[in-house]
Order: sequence, then C-alpha cells, then structure tokens
Amino acid sequence: MPQSPLPIKPPLPRTISITHPLKWLGRGGRDMLRCGWISYLHGLTMTVFGGLLLVLAHEHFWLLAGAFSGFLLVAPILATSLYAMSRALERRAPVGWPLVLKTWLNWKDGDFVKWGDEHWNLVRFGIMLAAAGTAWVVLSAALIQLLATDPISAPSDFLLHVVLAPKGFLFELWLILGGVLVAPIFASTVITIPLLLDRQVSVAQAIALSWQVVLANPIAMAFWGAIIMGLILVGFSVMLLGLVIVVPLLGHASWHAYRDLVDVSSLPGWEQR
Repeated sequence: MPQSPLPIKPPLPRTISITHPLKWLGRGGRDMLRCGWISYLHGLTMTVFGGLLLVLAHEHFWLLAGAFSGFLLVAPILATSLYAMSRALERRAPVGWPLVLKTWLNWKDGDFVKWGDEHWNLVRFGIMLAAAGTAWVVLSAALIQLLATDPISAPSDFLLHVVLAPKGFLFELWLILGGVLVAPIFASTVITIPLLLDRQVSVAQAIALSWQVVLANPIAMAFWGAIIMGLILVGFSVMLLGLVIVVPLLGHASWHAYRDLVDVSSLPGWEQR
C-alpha cells in the first residue's frame, strides 16, 4: 500500500540575495542548451497552443482573457517535465523522451503504471490554479462591465474604453485588482510544483513552504516575479514565437530556484516509498 506524505515539519527556507534570480536564469539557460530539442519542443508546444487560443478567441475579449489567464496560471504545471529534466541533469541521469513520458504518464519499461500520489498531487494543484484563473476572469469582467462607459466585447473595446479612457481610473483599478489576486497565486507557486514532483509532501505542505520562501525573501521574489512577467511579455510580443525560448528557459530556471530557496534533504523523495 502506498504511503501518504510523512507528517514531518517542513524545512525552513533559505535567505538569498536579490541577484540570485539572474543566477537561476544562467543555470536554466545552460540546462536548456544541454537538453536541446526536447526543451525547445516544450516551448513550441506552448507557442502553438497560444496561437490556437488567439485564433479561436481573438474577437471575443472575455473569452480571450480567460483563455490566456488560464494558460499563464497552468503553465507551471505544463513545465513539470522541464523540472524533471533539470533534476536528471543534476543527478547525472539520462535526459530524453523516455523521461518526459515517465513524468507525464508514469511510463516504465514500456508499460503504463498506475498513478501514485505524486501525480495526483500535481493534478489537484493544477485544478486549483485553473479555478484561480477562472475567478480572476469573472471578477475582472464584473468590475469592467459595471464601471466601463461602454460595453466591452472585443480587445479593441478594452483598449479604447479602458486602457485609453480619457477620464476615470478604471484601468488603474483593474491593474490593482489583478495585482491583489496574482500576488498570492505567485506566492503559492514559487517552489510548489518542483517540490511536489521531487518530494513526498501534500499540496497544502508545498504551498505553505512556498509562502515561507516568499516571506523570507520578499525583494528577491518580487524581482523574480518581475523577470518572469517581463520574459513572458517578450515572448508574446514577437507573435508568441519568443515562447519557444522563454518557456524552457523559465522552466529550467524555476527548478534551480527551488533548489536554492529551500533545503529539502530532510523530506523523503518519491523513490523512497
């Protein structure tokens, strides 16, 4: 019978310098180059998926906003195999297509293996992120539809009547609301997914430790969040093609962030069951 996560006290987070996120990017870039086409394939998959969303919803602002909000929030889950590849490089283990299959499908020796707690924890956390994205879109739509001077049904309407509105502070209020909602989501995800992949902890334990990490390093984590948003915007700005590089870079870098931010040596790994 599989064991449940052990009821041990999570380790305390490490304190880092504000420049550490730049080191994570450097290490992530190194891992991306070492993994080669498999890393870039993750970015290409994200690019194609984002392009499909844009094509299907470009004339419907709230559908487009919901699709991309969900896309961005669930993206850390989709990068799980990138974390697994960085972990394999760290352990001097083989990195290839079998590792990706094993990460996503619990594939072993050519057969599917019944999902264990480590996979279901990731699924549960992904559902939580999707629910958070849905809540943001609903609240955002309610705010703007109530306060906008004209109906908002297309991206051009949002640009004209919200972003470029000559009077009022609706756009600023919308940004503040987004920040209030995004900040706790970011704090809940900084190390959560790599931790769930790597160690025998529950979703609640992983989220709690992620919050401890952010509270111990508020300035460095704010800088890391700004880097993530900046790179994602760069990826979007070049017709989504930048995501081919940005997605694997941030995925691998996030693994190194996890490794630097907390010592998990006291927590059992999934292979120790």
